[in-house]
Amino acid sequence: MTDAPSTTLAARAVGAAKIYGSGDTEVRALDGVDVTFNRGEFTAIMGPSGSGKSTLMHCMAGLDDLTDGEVFIGETALSTLSEKDLTLLRRDNVGFIFQAFNLVPTLSAIENITLPMDLAGKTPDQGWVDQVIETVGLANRTTHRPNELSGGQQQRVAVSRALATRPEIIFADEPTGNLDSTTGNEILSFMRSAVDEFGQTIVMVTHDPVAASYANRVIFLVDGKIVDELREPTPDGVLDMMKSLGD
Repeated sequence: MTDAPSTTLAARAVGAAKIYGSGDTEVRALDGVDVTFNRGEFTAIMGPSGSGKSTLMHCMAGLDDLTDGEVFIGETALSTLSEKDLTLLRRDNVGFIFQAFNLVPTLSAIENITLPMDLAGKTPDQGWVDQVIETVGLANRTTHRPNELSGGQQQRVAVSRALATRPEIIFADEPTGNLDSTTGNEILSFMRSAVDEFGQTIVMVTHDPVAASYANRVIFLVDGKIVDELREPTPDGVLDMMKSLGD
């Protein structure tokens, strides 16, 4: 594509609404969210508990449907896709990093990393996979299964798996939530370098001001609405913003 949005935007939401229940029990988890995620940028999503952070990420990633509005990955509107095409788009264009690692226990580290491509019947770009493994510090652990790896090493495998297919965008849900601060910061540093060196696009839900400070910008949700945004965040700046939001 040659039009400008396709070169600058990895994903966007327009009027995104997600409503659970009806009448007196209606809950607006997302309430008319407009947001864009630029290519080659690291965005953190923050807000008080129940603000809609994870709902927004799951809807952006095509894991959940909107009640109203639209989500685009690149220039593709997710609502226009069949279930099969949506599955293919998630597999080929979207990476995921979960707090719980989500590794297959019977597979080695390298088999977990290449699993999405194996399922797609695609031959991994070995040079790229090797570069990711080297950068994340797993070169001597590729034959080990998850139960032979530390929590930090397992999350490195999960991050590498998300990067291995060179997706349009990576969504990370509290990726350092199960890690000690030193290991968590190492993972965040690698995610930061994936943006700076590989041009990757990452969107991360977090409650941690230090984790958020690794991002280019932080967007803040309250009651399903984006209420503010912080560019070039610092831990103190994020903490001050969160206090003002009442978390």
